[in-house]
Amino acid sequence: MPSSASSQSPPPRIRIEHEAPTVDSGRHPVKRTLGDVLQVSADVFRDGHEQLRAVARYRSPADRRWREAPLLPVDAHEDGVRWEGEFALAGQLGRWRWQVLAWVDRFASWAEELERKLDAGQQDLSGELSEGVLVLRDAAAQMRGAARRRVLTAADALAAERADPRLALDPDLAAVLAQFPDRSELAKGEELAIQVDPVLARFGAWYELFPRSWGGLPGTIEQVPRLAELGFDVLYLPPIHPIGVRNRKGRNNTLVAGPDDPGSVYAIGSPDGGHTAVDPNIGTLDDVDRLVARLDEHGMKLALDFAIQCSADHPWLSEHPQWFNRRPDGTLKYAENPPKKYQDIYNFDFDCADWRGLWQALLAIVRFWIGHGVRVFRVDNPHTKPLPFWEWLLAEVRRTDPDVIFLAEAFTRRRMMQALAKVGFQQCYTYFTWKNARWELTEYFGELAHSGEQEYFRPNAFVNTPDILTEYLQVGGPNAFPVRLLLAATLSPSYGVYSGFESFEHTPVRQGSEEYLDSEKYELRERALDGPLLELIGQLNRARRDNPALQRLESLRFLETHNEALVAYLKRDGDNVVVTVVNIDFDNPQEGLVELPWDLGLPAEFTVTDLVSVERFDWRTGGNYVRLVPGERAGHVLRVDTSS
Repeated sequence: MPSSASSQSPPPRIRIEHEAPTVDSGRHPVKRTLGDVLQVSADVFRDGHEQLRAVARYRSPADRRWREAPLLPVDAHEDGVRWEGEFALAGQLGRWRWQVLAWVDRFASWAEELERKLDAGQQDLSGELSEGVLVLRDAAAQMRGAARRRVLTAADALAAERADPRLALDPDLAAVLAQFPDRSELAKGEELAIQVDPVLARFGAWYELFPRSWGGLPGTIEQVPRLAELGFDVLYLPPIHPIGVRNRKGRNNTLVAGPDDPGSVYAIGSPDGGHTAVDPNIGTLDDVDRLVARLDEHGMKLALDFAIQCSADHPWLSEHPQWFNRRPDGTLKYAENPPKKYQDIYNFDFDCADWRGLWQALLAIVRFWIGHGVRVFRVDNPHTKPLPFWEWLLAEVRRTDPDVIFLAEAFTRRRMMQALAKVGFQQCYTYFTWKNARWELTEYFGELAHSGEQEYFRPNAFVNTPDILTEYLQVGGPNAFPVRLLLAATLSPSYGVYSGFESFEHTPVRQGSEEYLDSEKYELRERALDGPLLELIGQLNRARRDNPALQRLESLRFLETHNEALVAYLKRDGDNVVVTVVNIDFDNPQEGLVELPWDLGLPAEFTVTDLVSVERFDWRTGGNYVRLVPGERAGHVLRVDTSS
């Protein structure tokens, strides 16, 4: 006998399988943002010919009771058992739950069989009517008021001598019964999770700068209105903490620092404090508070770097020596990522005996900055720390502060990047930086949008970082920069720019390196928001805010161009349709035909508006001629205007 059977009732005969969306069969939550409508589906079936009903029940972290949304069968589905529905994720951040319920509709099953017999001309239906009377009276027992009276009246009419069987087929009667479903034969699917995050976790434009290159934190505060005017949503600062003196790096990562060299901001800790202190050379904790307040005034958020490492002067080396990696001879082991060496940085030992104390101390750092209004953290090299640690820390933060967002800076193996997203990181850096050819972009973003990864992995396509000056930018120079900007801003809902990009900085420290010459990681620079690419950045950010299609990834569809140097793709959100075409050849003009397939449902002819130049063009379903010249126009971002 099956283990699910009991002396009171047999096991459920209804099967609920292949619920969607899920991540790893429900092991991890799917991710959505506040206000999204979640499309759900499942296979629901049973032996026999009974009529089934199904709902998706769901609740937010604040709900004490479940709410329900109807599921309806998809007639066109090849096996005839797929059911679909939707519900809104409104009003509450955090971990939502949902589950499919299904049951036999006894009355509909009986009525459907009765109708088939009537249509077949069967005369004696007295037995069938007696069954219907029982079904109706059982249903009435669960009702009150007018509904109960309506159903009992129908039952009495069917019980009368020479009753008209078609009385049972009254649509009004079926509607009353549908309001009070008999769920005595109920089956339940797996209870599944949805992580509902702020919209900023899905969509936003980031700008990264080193405060010491902008007059410290006070000078950074002065830049906020202009950054907001350019359409940025997040201001991201690399570590702002005191910098160690021992083993301090000099200009261009030299091993010996000069007396005026400030050192790398990633060598965290000095007698002035550690991860909860502010480098006195750039400002104070009060300045951080003022920066957060100024950003809030302009609708922006501050992102701080969470770098889990220390300089040789960090207070924790003396206060908690057990937390650090030491060789058998007792010497500290500095950080390495061959061939790169970080002689000024020491890593933690996550396998130490006091690992619980280390975990709690790191959580305390995050909570400290949350207490000062920081709602976004960019995490440095999370793939070199244990996944169980991240799963715990992110859950602890989410439990009290579900609006806090973590971006994983992990340029590593694909499975590790995916795992970081699954355990809770709301965003992740991507391989976009190195995807230059049309086939690479098509393959990679196709996977991000349609392979199932879109349910949990949110990309943030930075065009450059302090560590990554790609060969494409080095060789392509000023013509290459708008190409990468257009791709990042229109392919990915979230993207980022590190300062200097807008001024076409593209000189490496040496040939074959992705490090910048005179990198501000190791020296002071004088920065200003005056680069020639800022106008295009502002135009693209406005287009992104005005067009919902550019704020999502899942609708991405690449288009044929008949030219490998032209990358074209379409995104849509309801009636908002945007087509982007980019010339990825930074040296030569390129032309081709952008094919809009008929199955897109667009009119035969329509106009498009370039969201950058505001020009209008006549387009059609089928082929559309495009010519793009480097230095003049890197691409088009075209809104389809079907109403004109």
